[in-house]
Amino acid sequence: MTLLTVWPDDRPGEIALRTEDPAVITGELGRLGVRFERWDLVEDLPREVTPEQVLAAYEEPIAKVSAAEGYTFVDAVRMTPSDEPGWADTAAEARQKFLAEHTHDDDEDRFFARGSGVFYLHVGGKVYAVLCEAGDLLSVPANTTHWFDMGTRPDYVSIRFFHDDGGWVGDFTGATLAGDFPGFDELTAGRY
Repeated sequence: MTLLTVWPDDRPGEIALRTEDPAVITGELGRLGVRFERWDLVEDLPREVTPEQVLAAYEEPIAKVSAAEGYTFVDAVRMTPSDEPGWADTAAEARQKFLAEHTHDDDEDRFFARGSGVFYLHVGGKVYAVLCEAGDLLSVPANTTHWFDMGTRPDYVSIRFFHDDGGWVGDFTGATLAGDFPGFDELTAGRY
């Protein structure tokens, strides 16, 4: 189940809000201009699903979001643990890049078809950690300061929406705030 945790940005040990209530999550994020939705899951995706299979399985909701928001570029990514040599190093390198606080010139919409990840939004003197799980769509408005944690052993499939194929490029703030707050592994401990 989706989890929202909010802290003052200067007091990471002081939880201001922690909830799994979808209505509360939608309301809190809505005040930030962030859209949160739940989609029905396609349950029969193969473990080694290809991006093409994911996009075909979710063709109808993808078309609705793209039409409503004007997205012209949609892709799917799969990050799955592997025993292949170098996988752990590649995953750790990707995780470190996403943990750096940044913004985008475009909205950042993500739907989790499988697995989970945490988006941290740094807005108005607070940090909002949104633990997104399978079925969650989160739309982070352009220029919102944020970071993403996929954990030390990432395992998810997500669909990404953009207005153009360069929208995913991050503008890094240089802040080190991400290291002060509980990460994916801490937020999910005992949940799976």
